[in-house]
Amino acid sequence: MHVNSSVLQQNKRTRLLEDSCENMTDTQRRNSYQTRQQNPEEIAETSLDDDIFDESYKEKDGPQPPRQIVWRNVVLMTFLHIGAVYGLIIITSASALTVLWTCVCYVISALGVTAGAHRLWSHRSYKAKLPLRIFLAIANSMAFQNDIFEWSRDHRVHHKYSETSADPHNATRGFFFAHIGWLLVRKHPEVIEKGTKLDLSDLKADEVVMFQRRYYKLSVVVMCFLVPMLVPWYLWGESLWVGYFIPGLLRYTVVLNATWLVNSAAHMWGMRPYDCNINPRENTFVAFSAVGEGFHNYHHTFPYDYATSEYGSRLNITKAFIDLMCYFGLAKDCKRVPHDTVMARVRRTGDSSHKSG
Repeated sequence: MHVNSSVLQQNKRTRLLEDSCENMTDTQRRNSYQTRQQNPEEIAETSLDDDIFDESYKEKDGPQPPRQIVWRNVVLMTFLHIGAVYGLIIITSASALTVLWTCVCYVISALGVTAGAHRLWSHRSYKAKLPLRIFLAIANSMAFQNDIFEWSRDHRVHHKYSETSADPHNATRGFFFAHIGWLLVRKHPEVIEKGTKLDLSDLKADEVVMFQRRYYKLSVVVMCFLVPMLVPWYLWGESLWVGYFIPGLLRYTVVLNATWLVNSAAHMWGMRPYDCNINPRENTFVAFSAVGEGFHNYHHTFPYDYATSEYGSRLNITKAFIDLMCYFGLAKDCKRVPHDTVMARVRRTGDSSHKSG
């Protein structure tokens, strides 16, 4: 069941864009952001305001706190990627079924992040019944990218304070930091402070979210490593060695990097057809690798849209999955932005790269 946001009578604009996107200063862009994001027509029926940019946030004066490297994470990430490279080297020794199983685990892991932690729990862009929530929590544990509660909290902070010191993976600090570096250092104090001030009562009230959080380490061991490794060994006689390095480490590492590209590449390279005043871009490669999460300019413009894209299921496996769950009665109340609203926004703040169809 898809519910379009109510089309309200458009209020008289309180601000005109007097400068082109190329000539606007960062200050001008930020000053116009809240007005555009808080347009009632575009916010419509969403009740969640923790994924709307907070214009009142001001960077604190003075020097930035010293960077504190978490060497344990550096070592773990280094060995993880070495293991993934080894898995890629020996992939020719794996059976066709094992390669297929690796792809299945990839999609399941990705959906645990995209359809689960992101679109369901972070943005509440649709509703899911208990069986689907349980599946998505299990899939999220297979992805091993922090538990749903922590992932959703940090993602709401990312939207509310995007590209500031309070953004966990602030892309203005460079590609490496936005991609993986933010996991190799202690969080900026502003990230921690702002995260504690969010209303997370919906997450705390979800028994599936809190159960996964309580048993997260065990669920990761089982779902991220043991199940991908043991299924091919038990069902078709694949070696445990191959099972560990290919559907285990290689799949896990590729899913991680596909997700990280949303934070890095999709904030740097691509078009901005919906809002040229923000950094997030439309990136086709990221959309493909992250099963539909690369339409990032659209997503940051309309964060409550369950499709995160204007173009339906095109390069958007996650939307197709949610639609299938709606067909089976396991999901409902999918929030969508009316086409007229999208086009009004394109004309008002887009970079003229928009293509209909």
